[in-house]
Amino acid sequence: MFENLNWWEIGALLLLALLIFGDRLPAVINDGLRLVRNLRNMARNATGDLSRELGTDIQLEDLHPKAFIRKHLLSEEDEAAIRKPLQGVYDNLRADVGGVHDDLKDVASAADLRSNGTRPSTATSSTTPAPRASYDDAT
Repeated sequence: MFENLNWWEIGALLLLALLIFGDRLPAVINDGLRLVRNLRNMARNATGDLSRELGTDIQLEDLHPKAFIRKHLLSEEDEAAIRKPLQGVYDNLRADVGGVHDDLKDVASAADLRSNGTRPSTATSSTTPAPRASYDDAT
């Protein structure tokens, strides 16, 4: 949540909070923590009630609709039957993309003029335009 803030910015936010709330800052922090604790307990109670009603063990992560259906409504055989037609398509697509990726790597390495220092000789070298100078070459 705060990965893009440095220590100075966090300190400035704390100082701003102290200036805004003053002596009430510990009470505000306590109320915020109590709110988070109550929300967590409500989520646990809801999952416990749902587990009792359905007769299965449900975790908080299972409340996502896809995970819930996959874990509690489909058997392993049903899930395998659903995945089977799509798995072949996925494997073919992955192989095709892998082949295109390899071809692009080969073309990029062949076109890289800086790696070998010479221009590749082609039969139509007189009709091909000269490569444009990049910013790195000019500096």
